[in-house]
Amino acid sequence: MRKRAAPAEATTDPVPPARIKGPVFYGSAIGVLLIAGWAMVSPTAAAETIGTLVGWTSEWFGWFYILFATAVLVFVLFLGISRYGRTKLGPEHSTPQYSTFAWASMLFAAGIGTDLMFFAVAEPVTQYLAPPVGEGETVAAAREATVWTLFHYGLTGWGMYAVMGMALAYFSYRRNLPLAIRSALYPVLGKRVQGPLGHGVDIAAVLGTIFGVATSLGIGVVQLNFGLEVLFGIPEGRAAQIGLIVLAVAAATVSAVSGVDRGIKRLSQLNVLLAIGLAVFVLLAGKTTFLLNGLVLNVGDFVSSFPSLTMQTFAFERPVEWLNSWTLFFWAWWIAWAAFVGLFLARISRGRTIRQFVVGTMVIPFSYIVMWISIFGNSAIERIRDGDAAFGELAMNTPEQGFYTLLMEYPAFPFIGAVATFVGLLFYVTSADSGALVMANLCSHLRTPQDDGGKGVRIFWAVATGLLTAAMLIVGGVPALQNATIIMALPFTFVMVLVMVGLYKALRVEALRATSHHQTLPGRLSGRALGAPDGNGTPGWRRRLNRAMAFPGQTSARDHLDEVVAPALEDVAAELRGEGIEAQARRATNDTGQGCVELTADLRGDHPFAYRICLRAVPIPGYGRRAPAGEQTYSRLEVHLGEGGQGYDVMGYTYSQLIDDVLDQYERHLEFLRLQEPIPAPREVPRDPGPQQRVPH
Repeated sequence: MRKRAAPAEATTDPVPPARIKGPVFYGSAIGVLLIAGWAMVSPTAAAETIGTLVGWTSEWFGWFYILFATAVLVFVLFLGISRYGRTKLGPEHSTPQYSTFAWASMLFAAGIGTDLMFFAVAEPVTQYLAPPVGEGETVAAAREATVWTLFHYGLTGWGMYAVMGMALAYFSYRRNLPLAIRSALYPVLGKRVQGPLGHGVDIAAVLGTIFGVATSLGIGVVQLNFGLEVLFGIPEGRAAQIGLIVLAVAAATVSAVSGVDRGIKRLSQLNVLLAIGLAVFVLLAGKTTFLLNGLVLNVGDFVSSFPSLTMQTFAFERPVEWLNSWTLFFWAWWIAWAAFVGLFLARISRGRTIRQFVVGTMVIPFSYIVMWISIFGNSAIERIRDGDAAFGELAMNTPEQGFYTLLMEYPAFPFIGAVATFVGLLFYVTSADSGALVMANLCSHLRTPQDDGGKGVRIFWAVATGLLTAAMLIVGGVPALQNATIIMALPFTFVMVLVMVGLYKALRVEALRATSHHQTLPGRLSGRALGAPDGNGTPGWRRRLNRAMAFPGQTSARDHLDEVVAPALEDVAAELRGEGIEAQARRATNDTGQGCVELTADLRGDHPFAYRICLRAVPIPGYGRRAPAGEQTYSRLEVHLGEGGQGYDVMGYTYSQLIDDVLDQYERHLEFLRLQEPIPAPREVPRDPGPQQRVPH
């Protein structure tokens, strides 16, 4: 579902070569090698320890995984629909590097992986035969089975990818920080991200990523091993599985040494087409009408069930083994892959807004996933309901055999099975290649976001991933990989919480900057009426600068209100009355009891014009040089209109500048009133009937 697109963006042989981050590389490398070595030397003890730890994690942090997954999705959707959605993942002048079609294609491709082939049959069958609650093998169980699979592969997981992609792209392309996980924590930790805390964050990301990749490789190994036995007679067993692991490591090594990323990119694009063709074949060769009906039904059930599923902790009847095998495993797996896929999403999304990014990542990959899971899942369930109970038992108890066994019932299986094997092999190989690339990047100081880690580091992580995959298969196969993922993803979950906090704090600063631009625009316009030098010969622009940097006291503000503001507003009111408009300028007070001068004009409608300048005391900011001695606040003369305060200060404005500002707001109000007027219907002009049709008088 997430494993293959990164090589498309890889660039090899950066010059100068990237330097490794010593603490991150050696810390994570030693940790991985120790775990892999321990698992190989003492698989029984490793299995017992992993079982104990996963039980502890499930009991104490199961609720946290579920709550965290929901919170991430809510956070991502909030950013997409809020004002923060207008923020670009790059400088304001940046434009998307890829066309919308190319970008959408890469997002689409990111939703495909060997594990999707594995679980699209295995999970719906398992949920149908042994649901977490209720009876199996019923119509209700059949409907819920595919929905559970869509839930585990759906929006929640892509929310985790999206939040990491947004954070990495924002801090790298807009804030010019390194393309690294620690950069997203800068608003929270400050310069400490360059020290041990930052190293710890990156180590957690590497460990999570390598276990996520190892899990995908392990799933791919056991499924492809069965496919190769069916097609070519290669027996299932550790020897063939180790051979497949060596194949993945060799391919990643060749890619690192010779730079074949362009070729892998083209093969991956071909793979996408083949995968879609495989799904279409099953749709057309199977019960087409049933599958189309099932697709629509699944979408409706998913939409209606999602709110209850997303916070389902089974507090009163807790199926611990089911939770560990499905929901907790999937959320941990998505978390483990979040740094990997987030890095890829960031690299292809520079110049797009957060709203575009959220819509793209939430809709495009999930659309493919819905299609794939609905077609294969419903096909498998319908086969069981048609009486093939043996197939159901096989797909549930030996899930790696489910996908190929389902395809055996369709015409031209040798050809279709070969296509499926090719698709799975390429996804499998590119997972190893791109995983090694991402881990090398996480362990390196990169010159630019488009650079990659050195060849040696990429080769090391390819070998280490293969070693870890083999070790976990020796310990207990795919279940051991699933349990290890639940354990190792937990530290990075807390990192992702800090990433969300850091991203939100940074975006709040962006919003404050935009608000400051909006609120100071009237002042920038009216404040340009500088006039001639004053009696002391001070140029107008210097007076403006001095006004911006001054922090006057209350006495000065009141004097300005009496001597400049009040006469200016009274003169405008008099001029309006001369135009036949009921207008007046008067003294008033605001809700805090401070003095104001207000101009009102009755324009004979529901929206009279109101312009008020009120005195307000605010804390003195940290900049500037004219704060009164011993004072903690200074006074502003802020403009208020009918809709409320505008946030800008006219303290120090000259008489003519104030007049200009009043007229700016008055003209703006008149335009608002004009737009409120209903558009009159065009008047019908009588047509000339012509000489033959004129009616005589």
